Amino acid sequence: MAGFQSLPGFRDFYPEDFSRRQHIFSVWRQAASAFGFQEYDAPVLEPLELYQAKSGDEIEAQLFSFKDKGGREVSLRPEMTPSVCRMVGAKAGALKRPIKWFSVAEYYRYERAQKGRLRAFHQLNADIFGEPSPEAEIELIALLIQCLAGFGLTRDDFLIRLSDRDLWFFYLEALGFNEAQARALLVAIDRHEKMGDDAFKGYAEGHGALPAGSKDKILAFLKIKSLDQLEAALATFKSGKLAARLADWRKVLAGVSAMGLADFIAVDLAVVRGLAYYTGFVFEAYDRRGDLRALAGGGRYNDLVKKLGGPDLPAVGFAMGDVTTGLLLAQRGLTPNFISAPDIYAILGGKVERLVALADIHALRAAGFRVEYPFKDLAFGKQFKAAAESGAKLALIYGSEELTKGVVKIRDMAGRAQREVPRDQVVALVRDLLSGH
Repeated sequence: MAGFQSLPGFRDFYPEDFSRRQHIFSVWRQAASAFGFQEYDAPVLEPLELYQAKSGDEIEAQLFSFKDKGGREVSLRPEMTPSVCRMVGAKAGALKRPIKWFSVAEYYRYERAQKGRLRAFHQLNADIFGEPSPEAEIELIALLIQCLAGFGLTRDDFLIRLSDRDLWFFYLEALGFNEAQARALLVAIDRHEKMGDDAFKGYAEGHGALPAGSKDKILAFLKIKSLDQLEAALATFKSGKLAARLADWRKVLAGVSAMGLADFIAVDLAVVRGLAYYTGFVFEAYDRRGDLRALAGGGRYNDLVKKLGGPDLPAVGFAMGDVTTGLLLAQRGLTPNFISAPDIYAILGGKVERLVALADIHALRAAGFRVEYPFKDLAFGKQFKAAAESGAKLALIYGSEELTKGVVKIRDMAGRAQREVPRDQVVALVRDLLSGH
């Protein structure tokens, strides 16, 4: 009979793999904590209609959804945004603003497993609620950069591409498009990077031909790569909305630059992110040197909390996945080698010595030290070999001679120096010795 295997798109985390995953989580948590974000969690199972309310019925094909035993339509969470909006909305009146929250959690999407994308994965989510100004974008973009730089990645490794859905809407409005036409065009603009000019064919067929000259203006707008170019492109328009957005652009770029992060960010209006709930600035972290493309993405979504039944609350956030992050670190040679070594290895004599040693071993463990010892009775030579192979910093030797004298012999496994110490001083001396390692 063949052995069982994990389901397609799901992963086993053996200890070494788990250590790598925990390293990613640790860097994320350290960065979010330094920025003053508070960690939260939410149920892994939510009502199906929560995701339908956010994304429409078409989302259901990507979900692990089913009827529970109470007849409720439920789904494993495919993302955190609906849940955190629900949670913030429920207690918005009692939460001090700005609300800065983050989570590291597992998600599930029923889609074809491929490089960088699995059916079960973990993400960092970071969101700011209750702050309408671009200060929230500055904070989140800086956090996103730190969440990658914390691994040792540099400006040569990744880039934050900044765009603005509001800017696009106001620009298309200035060109003479109504809102429905503008929304259809944003879909084409989102596809342009992959499809080129063919992305606009569907619009022409489905909604009538583009007005004369507008396609060239849209393509020219797509090519803008700096604030100077953006200001020059909008100089001829007499639009208060465009002028206000330019002011916000200046503020975001000035704030990021003041933090010393200007080299990590680029103006790139080709990024509009296909999710329709975004309402302003959008941004993505991109792999500069490889084929991983989007490493993280996010943006402003001022209407979603209200849409999901909460108050009218501005919001902006981003998500970053562990699968792509792990691939990137492996490609760059930045995955640490995790050595799982004890602090102390106990060398035991006979049965009597073992019983005496067990009391000290437990006391050392209770004090926070990692201690290992052989389960079987072994010759001293084999035990010393095992202690060396374990990578332990110290060896505690419990022989019959030591037991008679009421002492324990402590050996430094690196320098080989050793000393005797009364048993009641073992924990204190070990603490002193290991504090210098």
